[in-house]
Amino acid sequence: MRRALVFAGTLLIAAGTLIFSIFFQNPSTMKVEFFNRATGTVEEEAIFGEGPLRWVYETHLGKITLWALVRRSIFSKIYGWEMSRPSSRERILPFIEKYGIDAETFETAPENFKSFNDFFSRKLKANARPVAAGNAVACLPADGRHFAFENLSATTQIFAKGQQFDLKTFLGDETLAKRYEQGSLLCSRLCPTDYHRFHLPVAGTLISEPRLINGMLYSVNPIALSQNLAYLWENKRIVVEIDSPEFGKVTQVIVGATNVGTICLTAKPGMPLAKGEELGYFRFGGSFVATFFEKGRIRFCDDLTGATKRGLETYALMGEILGSGQ
Repeated sequence: MRRALVFAGTLLIAAGTLIFSIFFQNPSTMKVEFFNRATGTVEEEAIFGEGPLRWVYETHLGKITLWALVRRSIFSKIYGWEMSRPSSRERILPFIEKYGIDAETFETAPENFKSFNDFFSRKLKANARPVAAGNAVACLPADGRHFAFENLSATTQIFAKGQQFDLKTFLGDETLAKRYEQGSLLCSRLCPTDYHRFHLPVAGTLISEPRLINGMLYSVNPIALSQNLAYLWENKRIVVEIDSPEFGKVTQVIVGATNVGTICLTAKPGMPLAKGEELGYFRFGGSFVATFFEKGRIRFCDDLTGATKRGLETYALMGEILGSGQ
């Protein structure tokens, strides 16, 4: 009898421990660090909504919520609706102050935005982002944190060791995948605190109508991608092909994410576009732009590739030099 009670008690303790680990698991405290091109230092990222983000992607109960609700478009639509209401204007100034955003670069004064979403997709003054000069020079397509891989076929680490980049699924086109399988890739991750318009890295012409690949809306923060890189090719995305005289066929994939259900393209196919010209913008949330170059068409800047080899993204601004043609 005593042995039976001890055995039953042991089972209850084990079951309790299991239940606790499933429903009350603590998120990690992993730091998200990046190399700041402007200062030459490694810095820790101030993550918008870090607590909920870690809970959703790093705990068992959070992952259930992710699967059932957070990754679905209805969740982002509801949040987007809230951020588009006039009352959301009250969030703008505290957000600017908390994250140290330079309002002097805005085309519109902070008090004149009609909603938080209006502020989020803001335009900047014409001189706020100088574009790197030279026909044989490519520029960064967006503000954000960037990984630069000169040979995608040799890449073994994107956000986490051992995760392979599924090029065919990400591009949604076998022919495109073959074109870039030994090419170069720039991953540009935009945080909610960043300027959220994206631009052409090279001068050229949009080859055809952009192609929509519908999908879910997972986060693209390293906290999420370190768990599962496949979120990138499971998310909603738009594929844009550019024909460049200097750089050949360049393809950009614009990836939506949690609370970024809307991707707005402003450039039109068939028209010659200048390097640095606006391609489009995101509504609220963090997002991601992938830029592909054919094999041997670009040499990325050493600071970008150097930080990437150390597992660090490089924080740099749209228009700054990305690399040069070969």
